[in-house]
Amino acid sequence: MDNITVNDRKVKDITVDGITYERYAIKTHVITQKDKIEDVAVQYAKEHIKDGDIFFITEKAVGCTQGRAIPMKDIHPRKLAKILCKFVLKTPYGIGLGIPETMEMALRECGTPRILFAAACSAVGKVFHKRGWFYMIAGEKARSIDGPCDCTLPPYNECVSLSPLNPDEVCKKVSEVLGCPVLVTDINDLGGVIMGAYPKDIDREKMAKILKDNPLGQSHEQTPMGIIRKV
Repeated sequence: MDNITVNDRKVKDITVDGITYERYAIKTHVITQKDKIEDVAVQYAKEHIKDGDIFFITEKAVGCTQGRAIPMKDIHPRKLAKILCKFVLKTPYGIGLGIPETMEMALRECGTPRILFAAACSAVGKVFHKRGWFYMIAGEKARSIDGPCDCTLPPYNECVSLSPLNPDEVCKKVSEVLGCPVLVTDINDLGGVIMGAYPKDIDREKMAKILKDNPLGQSHEQTPMGIIRKV
């Protein structure tokens, strides 16, 4: 199966703490709620796994299989969401909470008091030229919420994507069928974090450094999973 690749404008190798790693992207079909993520992993990745490899998959792909991609038409933002989204920093790498629909889902996922407190802390941070205080308070659930943009694949170009449920448990299930360590990642072209891992003692900070340049891409690559391989 010729579905393992290094994406355009991405590099295969990265050196972290003196060790070089190869990163390969794996192309799949468009994953939906009809799929089981462990079945997708077996279908597209199992034949490529070698001893010592680490398999990783995006949080959006996992969330899609859990019904965590919510159609925009089904979200009816309250007035507060419409106000708060106006103060969100816009970047070229995703909408984030910058539209009423994504902010509404943040209010639902994290709770109104937490989002309001995060917004207040963010306002104070701006006075002192400090960024990132909002997501530090709001948490990973808020950080991983994203809306559709020009590079989003259909049908998710009309959806708000939420963080996956129980990412550590997902990693365990996928690890059992692949026979290797597994990560659920939230990485974009600005960096990111490891949301889930199995075994639990994986060095998540190191894994985030290995993937910090987002080898899976942020556009129409259709590569929601990949392999880390020590050289």
